[in-house]
Amino acid sequence: MSEEISELKNIIEAALLAVGQPLTIDKMISMFPADCAPSREAISEALKGLECDYEGRGIELKRVDRSYRIQTCEKYSPWIVRLQQERPPRYSRALLETLAIVAYRQPVTRGDIEAIRGVSVSPEIIRTLLEREWIREVGHRDTPGKPALFGTTRQFAEYFNLRSLDELPPLAELRDLEEIGRQLDLRIGPDVPLPAGAGDAGVEGRSVPPGGADTGAAEGQDPARSAGSRATDEAPDAQHAQPPLPEREEA
Repeated sequence: MSEEISELKNIIEAALLAVGQPLTIDKMISMFPADCAPSREAISEALKGLECDYEGRGIELKRVDRSYRIQTCEKYSPWIVRLQQERPPRYSRALLETLAIVAYRQPVTRGDIEAIRGVSVSPEIIRTLLEREWIREVGHRDTPGKPALFGTTRQFAEYFNLRSLDELPPLAELRDLEEIGRQLDLRIGPDVPLPAGAGDAGVEGRSVPPGGADTGAAEGQDPARSAGSRATDEAPDAQHAQPPLPEREEA
């Protein structure tokens, strides 16, 4: 490795540690004056050098979508988590199921989600996912009412260590939502009574137990195909229809 690439590698490493967020190659190039900016090929070579440097260590260079970041290796998380002062949030099964449907079936409307799940989706669940920046509005369907279409975000990929949506666990290999939670590194906690005023926000110190009525998918079944998914199988246009008066969901 040339001295120029070696120095470029040090600059990139310092930048990734300083900003604390993933950087694209274009963003790395923007650090340099226009008259002496490195080429994309030089940046790529420096990144490969960093990957080699971190082999066998406690940190790694991770590519997420089109960006790169330095992070701790997953196998050391049992020790690192003990240093966290705050208890990681736990997400309800209803929120997990909604997120899974958006990730696997995007773009989808709230009506699509309700038709698949067979229960109404709490506005608090959608709001929580939007606030976490895991989903976003990607447009509106050209039907009466112009319902919003939702899809996942780059932050979703970054949080779950996905280079692309192609790295999502294959539906055919997942048995239920609890397995999706493990694959996506979400925490599904034991059943704990709701605090007063908690509502259906979907983020709490408990979640619906695995045998609860709101699982939304039978064992061995596509998790985005609950009892309500028969609409997508029997009628091509039913996927976009609002379900008639779905029962109220309890997150």
